[in-house]
Amino acid sequence: MTPEELAGELSSGVLRPAYLVAGPEALLREEATAAIRAAVVEPASADFNHDRLEGDATTGGRLLDALRTLPVMAERRLVELREPEARRGGGLADALAEGVAGLSEGPVVLLVTAAKIDKRSRWVKAFAKPAALVACDPPKNAKAAVAFVSRLAERSGVPLGRGAAELLVESIGPQLLLLRSELEKASLLAGPGAKVERKHVSESVCAVAEQPIWDLTDAIGGGETAEALSVLGKLRAAGAPAPVILGSLASHFRKLARTRAGEPPRGHPFAVRKLEGQARRYTLRRLVMCLDAIHEVDAVLKGQGGLPPDLALERLVMGLSA
Repeated sequence: MTPEELAGELSSGVLRPAYLVAGPEALLREEATAAIRAAVVEPASADFNHDRLEGDATTGGRLLDALRTLPVMAERRLVELREPEARRGGGLADALAEGVAGLSEGPVVLLVTAAKIDKRSRWVKAFAKPAALVACDPPKNAKAAVAFVSRLAERSGVPLGRGAAELLVESIGPQLLLLRSELEKASLLAGPGAKVERKHVSESVCAVAEQPIWDLTDAIGGGETAEALSVLGKLRAAGAPAPVILGSLASHFRKLARTRAGEPPRGHPFAVRKLEGQARRYTLRRLVMCLDAIHEVDAVLKGQGGLPPDLALERLVMGLSA
């Protein structure tokens, strides 16, 4: 199901026994996860009824124990597991398949989140009905990105004028974190309760959109570490949020990986040639390692580990361009 379909189910009171929220778009995963938490966990008893487990530190036995524990002074409890494939061994995958199959419309709800999954895996297939796989994929085209902005504005209580969403997408591209940030800035410029018009978007939209990000990915893809660090510094100085930069790097390296694996890239011939040239610099194994490194920095930006965001990004850029 899509995140929109999930929101519709939850708003109508439908709650499934298990959810797998998966896909490369971090903002959609974040929103879907927050919606499920709000539907399951009662704030007054959250300390007793919300287990948070990390895939790299959780065994199959620990997961099954959590799923068999009944709620305390509440109707339901939530067991949340992040990135189950972060750890090899420990029986976690088998326990997931067993655990999902054993859940019904009872007091325990399982929520699994992952940036990437193998849909052929047994544990992933276990999230068939009555469980659900929530696909958090980036917009496929400008029309889908405009629809996302419109939904986001409606949820945030921000009225949009004619063409405002289209101009925002045209200026930023399908980068959801940045679209949310720029919508908030345009709303502040328009004033409380005022309609966001095209002129507000034009005045407030971040100039650090497409070209500087391309400069960064070009420098990284060309192995120009010093230039890449210089562009990164300019982006951060201009106010580009670290999650937005990281999201752009993740998107670019996924394209490189698909190209290296033999999938023909789409787009303008010039952009295609550039992507193919950069892909040849990396082996497919190295590109997978790059994506893993990007995921690790994503965890840092979310507060895991004591590394400052700027330092984490600098180290990442050095590693990607080496």
